[in-house]
Amino acid sequence: MELNDRIAVVTGGARGIGLALAEAFLAEGARAVAIADLVQADVDAAVAQLGDRATGFVVDVSDRTAVAGLVAQVEDQLGPIDLMVSNAGIGAGTGVDTTDEVWDRIWKVNVLAHVYAAEAVLPSMLARGQGYLLSTASAAGLLTQIGDLPYSATKHAAVAVAEWLAITYGTQGITVSCLCPQGVRTDLIAHALGHTSVETVVAQGLIEPSDVAESVIAGLRAEQFLILPHPEVAEYYLRRATDTDRWLGGMARLQARILGALEDAPPAPG
Repeated sequence: MELNDRIAVVTGGARGIGLALAEAFLAEGARAVAIADLVQADVDAAVAQLGDRATGFVVDVSDRTAVAGLVAQVEDQLGPIDLMVSNAGIGAGTGVDTTDEVWDRIWKVNVLAHVYAAEAVLPSMLARGQGYLLSTASAAGLLTQIGDLPYSATKHAAVAVAEWLAITYGTQGITVSCLCPQGVRTDLIAHALGHTSVETVVAQGLIEPSDVAESVIAGLRAEQFLILPHPEVAEYYLRRATDTDRWLGGMARLQARILGALEDAPPAPG
Protein backbone atom coordinates (compact mmCIF):
# COMPACT_ATOMS: atom_id res chain seq x y z
CA MET A 1 0.00 0.00 0.00
CA GLU A 2 1.20 3.46 -0.87
CA LEU A 3 0.02 6.24 1.48
CA ASN A 4 -0.18 9.00 -1.11
CA ASP A 5 -3.69 10.51 -1.20
CA ARG A 6 -4.99 7.97 1.35
CA ILE A 7 -7.22 8.58 4.35
CA ALA A 8 -6.03 6.94 7.57
CA VAL A 9 -7.33 6.64 11.11
CA VAL A 10 -4.94 6.08 14.02
CA THR A 11 -6.30 5.21 17.46
CA GLY A 12 -3.98 5.97 20.35
CA GLY A 13 -2.63 8.51 17.90
CA ALA A 14 -1.82 11.44 20.17
CA ARG A 15 1.45 10.06 21.57
CA GLY A 16 4.25 7.57 21.10
CA ILE A 17 3.96 5.07 18.27
CA GLY A 18 0.56 6.36 17.16
CA LEU A 19 1.77 9.93 16.75
CA ALA A 20 4.91 8.75 14.92
CA LEU A 21 2.73 6.73 12.54
CA ALA A 22 0.52 9.73 11.83
CA GLU A 23 3.58 11.87 11.10
CA ALA A 24 4.97 9.23 8.76
CA PHE A 25 1.67 8.82 6.91
CA LEU A 26 1.46 12.55 6.29
CA ALA A 27 5.08 12.65 5.17
CA GLU A 28 4.21 9.91 2.67
CA GLY A 29 1.47 12.13 1.22
CA ALA A 30 -1.67 10.95 3.01
CA ARG A 31 -4.61 13.18 2.16
CA ALA A 32 -5.87 13.13 5.76
CA VAL A 33 -5.13 11.44 9.07
CA ALA A 34 -7.69 11.18 11.86
CA ILE A 35 -6.17 11.08 15.34
CA ALA A 36 -8.25 9.34 18.01
CA ASP A 37 -7.28 9.30 21.67
CA LEU A 38 -8.71 9.56 25.17
CA VAL A 39 -7.70 13.05 26.33
CA GLN A 40 -8.81 16.19 24.55
CA ALA A 41 -5.65 18.14 25.39
CA ASP A 42 -3.44 15.38 23.96
CA VAL A 43 -5.53 15.19 20.80
CA ASP A 44 -5.41 18.97 20.35
CA ALA A 45 -1.64 19.04 20.83
CA ALA A 46 -1.14 16.24 18.29
CA VAL A 47 -3.32 17.92 15.68
CA ALA A 48 -1.51 21.23 16.20
CA GLN A 49 1.82 19.43 15.68
CA LEU A 50 0.66 17.51 12.61
CA GLY A 51 -0.95 20.37 10.73
CA ASP A 52 -4.07 20.99 8.70
CA ARG A 53 -4.33 17.49 7.19
CA ALA A 54 -4.86 16.06 10.70
CA THR A 55 -8.23 15.92 12.45
CA GLY A 56 -8.73 15.00 16.09
CA PHE A 57 -11.37 12.89 17.84
CA VAL A 58 -11.75 12.01 21.51
CA VAL A 59 -12.65 8.33 21.68
CA ASP A 60 -12.52 5.51 24.20
CA VAL A 61 -11.67 2.49 22.05
CA SER A 62 -13.03 0.12 24.69
CA ASP A 63 -16.52 1.40 23.83
CA ARG A 64 -17.98 -0.37 20.79
CA THR A 65 -20.47 2.40 20.08
CA ALA A 66 -17.78 5.06 20.34
CA VAL A 67 -15.55 3.28 17.81
CA ALA A 68 -18.47 2.92 15.40
CA GLY A 69 -19.19 6.61 15.88
CA LEU A 70 -15.56 7.50 15.14
CA VAL A 71 -15.63 5.63 11.84
CA ALA A 72 -18.96 7.20 10.87
CA GLN A 73 -17.65 10.69 11.66
CA VAL A 74 -14.44 10.21 9.72
CA GLU A 75 -16.27 8.85 6.69
CA ASP A 76 -18.72 11.74 6.84
CA GLN A 77 -16.08 14.47 7.31
CA LEU A 78 -13.08 13.13 5.41
CA GLY A 79 -14.25 10.34 3.14
CA PRO A 80 -13.87 6.55 2.91
CA ILE A 81 -11.15 5.15 5.19
CA ASP A 82 -8.31 3.48 3.31
CA LEU A 83 -6.21 2.50 6.34
CA MET A 84 -7.58 1.74 9.81
CA VAL A 85 -4.82 1.64 12.42
CA SER A 86 -5.98 0.12 15.70
CA ASN A 87 -3.02 1.17 17.82
CA ALA A 88 -4.25 2.03 21.32
CA GLY A 89 -2.98 -0.25 24.08
CA ILE A 90 -2.33 -0.39 27.82
CA GLY A 91 -0.33 -2.45 30.29
CA ALA A 92 -1.15 -3.71 33.77
CA GLY A 93 2.12 -4.81 35.40
CA THR A 94 0.32 -7.52 37.37
CA GLY A 95 0.19 -11.30 37.58
CA VAL A 96 -2.28 -13.98 38.62
CA ASP A 97 -3.67 -11.67 41.30
CA THR A 98 -4.98 -9.19 38.72
CA THR A 99 -8.43 -7.92 39.61
CA ASP A 100 -11.44 -8.55 37.42
CA GLU A 101 -11.73 -4.80 36.83
CA VAL A 102 -8.18 -4.61 35.42
CA TRP A 103 -8.72 -7.72 33.29
CA ASP A 104 -11.92 -6.26 31.89
CA ARG A 105 -10.31 -2.94 30.97
CA ILE A 106 -7.17 -4.36 29.37
CA TRP A 107 -9.13 -7.01 27.47
CA LYS A 108 -11.36 -4.36 25.95
CA VAL A 109 -8.52 -1.98 25.03
CA ASN A 110 -5.93 -4.52 23.86
CA VAL A 111 -8.23 -7.04 22.17
CA LEU A 112 -11.83 -5.99 21.64
CA ALA A 113 -10.84 -2.55 20.35
CA HIS A 114 -9.30 -4.32 17.31
CA VAL A 115 -12.56 -6.21 16.81
CA TYR A 116 -14.63 -3.04 17.17
CA ALA A 117 -12.43 -1.20 14.65
CA ALA A 118 -12.74 -3.98 12.09
CA GLU A 119 -16.47 -4.30 12.63
CA ALA A 120 -16.97 -0.58 12.07
CA VAL A 121 -14.79 -0.11 9.01
CA LEU A 122 -15.18 -3.39 7.11
CA PRO A 123 -18.64 -2.76 5.58
CA SER A 124 -17.39 0.24 3.62
CA MET A 125 -14.11 -1.45 2.70
CA LEU A 126 -15.83 -4.63 1.54
CA ALA A 127 -18.31 -2.63 -0.52
CA ARG A 128 -15.37 -0.96 -2.29
CA GLY A 129 -13.43 -4.21 -2.56
CA GLN A 130 -10.36 -2.75 -0.88
CA GLY A 131 -9.05 -1.60 2.49
CA TYR A 132 -6.21 -2.04 4.93
CA LEU A 133 -6.32 -2.97 8.62
CA LEU A 134 -3.22 -2.46 10.75
CA SER A 135 -3.27 -3.48 14.41
CA THR A 136 -0.56 -2.79 16.94
CA ALA A 137 0.10 -5.83 19.09
CA SER A 138 3.60 -6.33 20.51
CA ALA A 139 6.51 -8.72 20.43
CA ALA A 140 4.87 -9.88 23.67
CA GLY A 141 2.08 -11.22 21.47
CA LEU A 142 4.55 -13.55 19.79
CA LEU A 143 6.70 -14.20 22.87
CA THR A 144 5.68 -13.00 26.35
CA GLN A 145 5.94 -10.00 28.68
CA ILE A 146 7.88 -10.58 31.88
CA GLY A 147 6.01 -9.26 34.90
CA ASP A 148 2.71 -8.59 33.12
CA LEU A 149 0.30 -11.50 32.68
CA PRO A 150 -2.67 -9.47 31.33
CA TYR A 151 -0.48 -7.69 28.78
CA SER A 152 1.01 -10.99 27.59
CA ALA A 153 -2.37 -12.69 27.28
CA THR A 154 -4.12 -9.81 25.55
CA LYS A 155 -1.31 -9.17 23.09
CA HIS A 156 -1.34 -12.84 22.10
CA ALA A 157 -5.06 -12.47 21.55
CA ALA A 158 -4.50 -9.31 19.48
CA VAL A 159 -2.24 -11.26 17.14
CA ALA A 160 -4.89 -13.98 16.89
CA VAL A 161 -7.55 -11.41 15.96
CA ALA A 162 -5.32 -10.02 13.20
CA GLU A 163 -4.58 -13.52 11.88
CA TRP A 164 -8.29 -14.34 11.77
CA LEU A 165 -9.11 -11.13 9.94
CA ALA A 166 -6.37 -11.81 7.38
CA ILE A 167 -7.61 -15.34 6.74
CA THR A 168 -11.28 -14.38 6.64
CA TYR A 169 -11.13 -11.24 4.51
CA GLY A 170 -7.86 -11.52 2.60
CA THR A 171 -9.60 -12.88 -0.50
CA GLN A 172 -12.07 -9.99 -0.47
CA GLY A 173 -9.65 -7.14 -1.04
CA ILE A 174 -8.77 -6.54 2.61
CA THR A 175 -5.10 -6.50 3.60
CA VAL A 176 -4.14 -7.01 7.24
CA SER A 177 -0.87 -6.29 9.03
CA CYS A 178 0.06 -6.80 12.67
CA LEU A 179 2.74 -4.58 14.19
CA CYS A 180 4.82 -6.35 16.85
CA PRO A 181 7.59 -4.10 18.19
CA GLN A 182 9.75 -5.04 21.15
CA GLY A 183 11.17 -2.18 23.28
CA VAL A 184 10.18 1.32 22.14
CA ARG A 185 10.84 4.58 24.01
CA THR A 186 7.26 5.49 24.87
CA ASP A 187 5.42 6.51 28.04
CA LEU A 188 4.34 2.89 28.52
CA ILE A 189 7.88 1.56 28.83
CA ALA A 190 9.19 4.63 30.67
CA HIS A 191 6.93 3.78 33.59
CA ALA A 192 8.56 0.34 33.79
CA LEU A 193 12.09 1.73 33.99
CA GLY A 194 13.72 4.33 36.20
CA HIS A 195 16.77 2.68 37.77
CA THR A 196 20.08 2.46 35.92
CA SER A 197 20.58 -1.15 36.99
CA VAL A 198 17.20 -2.14 35.56
CA GLU A 199 17.73 -0.19 32.35
CA THR A 200 21.02 -2.01 31.78
CA VAL A 201 19.10 -5.28 31.59
CA VAL A 202 15.81 -4.17 30.05
CA ALA A 203 16.47 -1.14 27.89
CA GLN A 204 19.09 -2.57 25.57
CA GLY A 205 17.70 -2.50 22.06
CA LEU A 206 15.11 0.21 22.70
CA ILE A 207 14.22 2.05 19.52
CA GLU A 208 12.38 5.30 18.89
CA PRO A 209 8.74 5.60 17.75
CA SER A 210 10.05 7.09 14.50
CA ASP A 211 11.99 3.86 13.89
CA VAL A 212 8.76 1.90 14.31
CA ALA A 213 7.00 4.20 11.86
CA GLU A 214 9.75 3.65 9.30
CA SER A 215 9.27 -0.11 9.59
CA VAL A 216 5.51 0.29 9.25
CA ILE A 217 5.83 2.30 6.03
CA ALA A 218 8.03 -0.46 4.59
CA GLY A 219 5.66 -3.16 5.86
CA LEU A 220 2.60 -1.47 4.38
CA ARG A 221 4.37 -1.05 1.06
CA ALA A 222 5.22 -4.77 1.04
CA GLU A 223 1.77 -5.67 2.45
CA GLN A 224 3.35 -8.13 4.87
CA PHE A 225 1.36 -9.53 7.77
CA LEU A 226 3.94 -9.36 10.57
CA ILE A 227 5.75 -6.04 10.83
CA LEU A 228 8.76 -6.48 13.11
CA PRO A 229 10.74 -3.28 13.82
CA HIS A 230 13.13 -5.47 15.83
CA PRO A 231 14.23 -8.13 13.29
CA GLU A 232 15.59 -10.35 16.07
CA VAL A 233 12.02 -11.02 17.21
CA ALA A 234 11.57 -13.32 14.21
CA GLU A 235 14.47 -15.46 15.47
CA TYR A 236 13.07 -15.53 19.01
CA TYR A 237 9.67 -16.52 17.61
CA LEU A 238 11.29 -19.35 15.66
CA ARG A 239 13.14 -20.58 18.75
CA ARG A 240 9.91 -20.52 20.74
CA ALA A 241 8.20 -22.65 18.12
CA THR A 242 10.99 -25.16 17.49
CA ASP A 243 12.35 -25.67 21.03
CA THR A 244 9.76 -24.37 23.46
CA ASP A 245 11.34 -25.85 26.58
CA ARG A 246 14.69 -24.24 25.86
CA TRP A 247 13.00 -20.94 25.10
CA LEU A 248 11.05 -21.04 28.37
CA GLY A 249 14.28 -21.70 30.27
CA GLY A 250 15.94 -18.72 28.61
CA MET A 251 13.01 -16.45 29.46
CA ALA A 252 13.11 -17.62 33.08
CA ARG A 253 16.80 -16.71 33.25
CA LEU A 254 16.07 -13.28 31.76
CA GLN A 255 13.35 -12.75 34.36
CA ALA A 256 15.81 -13.65 37.13
CA ARG A 257 18.26 -11.04 35.79
CA ILE A 258 15.56 -8.38 35.77
CA LEU A 259 14.35 -9.24 39.26
CA GLY A 260 17.94 -9.19 40.50
CA ALA A 261 18.43 -5.74 38.99
CA LEU A 262 15.28 -4.53 40.72
CA GLU A 263 16.48 -5.86 44.07
CA ASP A 264 19.84 -4.12 43.66
CA ALA A 265 18.33 -0.83 42.55
CA PRO A 266 18.26 2.08 45.04
CA PRO A 267 14.85 3.24 46.29
CA ALA A 268 12.99 5.52 43.92
CA PRO A 269 13.18 9.21 44.90
CA GLY A 270 10.25 10.55 46.85
